[in-house]
Amino acid sequence: MAKGNHKSRQSWHELREGSQLTLTRHLPARFDVSAETTLPPARRGRLARQIRQDLWRELRGLRGFSPVVVIVATEEGVKVTAGGQFLVRGAVPTNLSTKIQALLDSPAHRARWLSWARVRGL
Repeated sequence: MAKGNHKSRQSWHELREGSQLTLTRHLPARFDVSAETTLPPARRGRLARQIRQDLWRELRGLRGFSPVVVIVATEEGVKVTAGGQFLVRGAVPTNLSTKIQALLDSPAHRARWLSWARVRGL
């Protein structure tokens, strides 16, 4: 198990280490494919769960794919790395990181995620 605060939410693991939160189903978490973005300040756990849900919806047809989301709090907001690992051997589709980046860049998704995960008092 990774160092830091570990909380299992159903069969998902939330690993909290300092300013970083990792949401994954399988330990150790790893990225076979990923994309990144930055967002304004947000509640990391709520944000990670919402991104994970939309990532799963977008990629649920990929055999053996298991989403991973890492949120790191920064002075400017949060840095998001989303993607995941493949649990079965095979080639990672060549356009997969582009699909993940498109999801992270989607204005509608970003607005919904931030509405759900907004930091109270800001």
